[in-house]
Amino acid sequence: MTQIAQVSLRQVDKMFSRGGNPADTVHALGPIDLELRHGEFFAVVGPSGCGKSTLLELVAGLSTATRGEVAFEGKPIEGRIPDGVGVVFQEDASFPWLSVRDNIAFGLRRMKLPPEEKAKRIEKALAMMGLVPFAESYPSQLSGGMRQRVCIARTLVTEPRLILLDEPFGALDQQTRLLMGDEVLNLWRKTGATVFLITHALDEAAMLADRIGVMSARPGRLIDIVETGWPRDRDSRIVQEESFGAITARLWRSLREESMKSIGKAGTTI
Repeated sequence: MTQIAQVSLRQVDKMFSRGGNPADTVHALGPIDLELRHGEFFAVVGPSGCGKSTLLELVAGLSTATRGEVAFEGKPIEGRIPDGVGVVFQEDASFPWLSVRDNIAFGLRRMKLPPEEKAKRIEKALAMMGLVPFAESYPSQLSGGMRQRVCIARTLVTEPRLILLDEPFGALDQQTRLLMGDEVLNLWRKTGATVFLITHALDEAAMLADRIGVMSARPGRLIDIVETGWPRDRDSRIVQEESFGAITARLWRSLREESMKSIGKAGTTI
């Protein structure tokens, strides 16, 4: 029996009308055909403005496709975040007036769970993200990396089967990004969830993902799918492997011309 893909996009296009004028339409994305396998780590890279975040919003149910179908576990996504899907954005979305524990608990506000189950999930998320010693601290007392851990924990507490990450480490320095990458890989293994990552960093995609989708300049299309071949128990030490350089080089070969198109310099030397 063929297993249903965790996420499927079939002939998906997204258009935007400038100023609400249908005659002045921007073709932002598509057509896109893509299937995410259960339990895989899939990353998307592409030039600025290619529609990476728009793609994630379609999968999250935060936007609807102009044409085509987006489905989660075989069911169409219809204008809201489906049950079983968690989203983490780049911006620090922690609430400064809530403690770390209460920030994480906020993720459960819409779930009808017994108090003991909620408490159990909160403690589990605190432990998984290494936040137990900081449970009663406030975001202003934490580093940027730790605040992002809080946001990830707030998503994990809902026990999602699909985790969507929209450039979650973009505001962090390189060393912190590598360490956060290790933590994300660890939670991916522990939860068994499918992870869909949007990133502008080729090295981040090459380190974290099982497969990497490379997008064209707008309208964003998938022009390459790169299989990394990494073992599931990998961590940031993988960047020392010779094949890591080969993967990032392949990504850049695909992206260089597309990036020049996105800044209006296709065919020039830079």
